[in-house]
Amino acid sequence: TNTQEHTCSIPPARIFKALVLESHNFIPKLVPQSIKSIELVHGDGGIGTIKQTNFAEGSHFKYMKHRVDVVDIENCYTKYTLIEGDALGDALESIVYEVKFETSGAGSVCKSTSHYHTKAGVEIKEEDIKAGKDKAMGMYKVVEDYLIANPDIYA
Repeated sequence: TNTQEHTCSIPPARIFKALVLESHNFIPKLVPQSIKSIELVHGDGGIGTIKQTNFAEGSHFKYMKHRVDVVDIENCYTKYTLIEGDALGDALESIVYEVKFETSGAGSVCKSTSHYHTKAGVEIKEEDIKAGKDKAMGMYKVVEDYLIANPDIYA
């Protein structure tokens, strides 16, 4: 289990909409060099939905699938599970993510917890966890910068 916090100048409801509710539409347009598409394989975005992220050519990974476990719009909270894809490698069965955006001044603080479920007899290396965290933080920063530059988007 790994927990981290990230503060940003965007209010919780707006960043939640961009990163969670509209991610399948928004993220591939924002970073096409990294993410080719995010498809709803099953469901409409709510609980039980399966989202497949397809990475761009030349990426370290090909794809990953997440299952949406909880979406609480009012409290800007989501819980989802990485259930399939080469990002899991040989060591992981799944990763459960819990993400909550809370008000902090005029912006928000993102509290993120990742629960790593390893395959029997396998230990995960700290540097592998750090690499994943760094990519996630990079994505948050790109989204935050875009929303600052475009104040009408998801306002």
